[in-house]
Amino acid sequence: MSECLRNRDRISNLPEALLLQILSLLPTKDVVATSVLSKQWRSLWKMVPTLYFDYDSNQSKHETFSEIVSRLLLSHKAPFLESLHTNLNPDGCDAMDIGMWIGIAYAHHVRELILNIEYASSFKFPRSLYNCETLETLILTGWVLVDVPSPARLKSLRTLHLYYVEYKDDTSVLNLLSGCPKLENLVVQRGLGLMDVEIFSIAVPSLQRLTIYDDNDWQEFGGYLIKAPCLKYLNIIWMHGLQLCLIEDAPELVEARIINVSNVMSENIMGSLTSAKRLCLELSPLKITFPTGIIFYRLVYLELRTCRAEWWNLLVLMLNASPQLQVLKLISQYWSETEKDGGKWSQPENVPECLLLHLQTFLWKGYKQLLKEEKEVAKYILRNANHLKKAIFSTIPDEDSSILVQEVGKELESVVRASNSCELVFK
Repeated sequence: MSECLRNRDRISNLPEALLLQILSLLPTKDVVATSVLSKQWRSLWKMVPTLYFDYDSNQSKHETFSEIVSRLLLSHKAPFLESLHTNLNPDGCDAMDIGMWIGIAYAHHVRELILNIEYASSFKFPRSLYNCETLETLILTGWVLVDVPSPARLKSLRTLHLYYVEYKDDTSVLNLLSGCPKLENLVVQRGLGLMDVEIFSIAVPSLQRLTIYDDNDWQEFGGYLIKAPCLKYLNIIWMHGLQLCLIEDAPELVEARIINVSNVMSENIMGSLTSAKRLCLELSPLKITFPTGIIFYRLVYLELRTCRAEWWNLLVLMLNASPQLQVLKLISQYWSETEKDGGKWSQPENVPECLLLHLQTFLWKGYKQLLKEEKEVAKYILRNANHLKKAIFSTIPDEDSSILVQEVGKELESVVRASNSCELVFK
């Protein structure tokens, strides 16, 4: 018993700042439970700078969830609130209460607000709450209606994530983003069947990171207009059937990942990526627009997914347009068109400059087999890459992989390589 007391005293004797840091790692329900340990702990929880409330785990026979959250927020004494994270079911929460909680957090100079609304009808984010001097991170998920009739005033906001929220109209998007002069990181994820915004305009001069995931299946409806001159990282996934995706010049772009957007009706996506140093692409050369004369003058790393019909034709376009390319990575994916297409590989009329002068690493990852045309692609790279140092071929591990490695290895080992120092690796 005395040993247990000594251990407890060791914890209690830690500096208060350290105790608050430890408590910040726990759910608020558990943090409040520490108040019964001793007089010292009775009020310590009130100073913890992070609060996390979850509707499913914060239930009581004596109080509703709203009553619990309201009581704890009103009892909180920390001068600055680092984070308020709430997972809510609006059927068990009053919209006015939610607005009050956010207002209390704003009064405590909250820096991060995470609001996840599950089920039921949309919660209308109060207009007054688009005005906060201290908020740096805002994450809205689910049944939240974004209605911003006039420009927001979120002067410190640097990170904004919008997951499957609804928007009153196009103007609400413009007013929200225009009121975030320091915004650097934006994530927009939109779901099926939403026609709330026709043109999702992202005009943010300070923006450096942008992720768009849109699995809307409406054909030839709406799209995105992106004006972000400081953009460095771009991630676009799953744009199907939209009318347009227009990206204005992004001279500072470092890395872009463009996956499955080739059904966009009108696009200049490839022409907007010429400043990138790293590209990851899953696009169909049969559908993608590739402007004449386009040059990726800074590109040193290229990753292509091989699941699209005649993907090797896109590879040829990229090799010809990327004179500085040093690393080429191909990733096999066999759940789409590759196994069904009957296209033929046609090597470039002239050997691309990147193969003659710069390509050093060639990787082919995750193949279950190498089709005839794919083998021709691999052989072409080996025969023409003068400065290639390593070529790595890795298959999907299964009961036949060792046989496949031997077969592929034997065939590619026989190729006369342009680089005498090239090392072939088979996994």
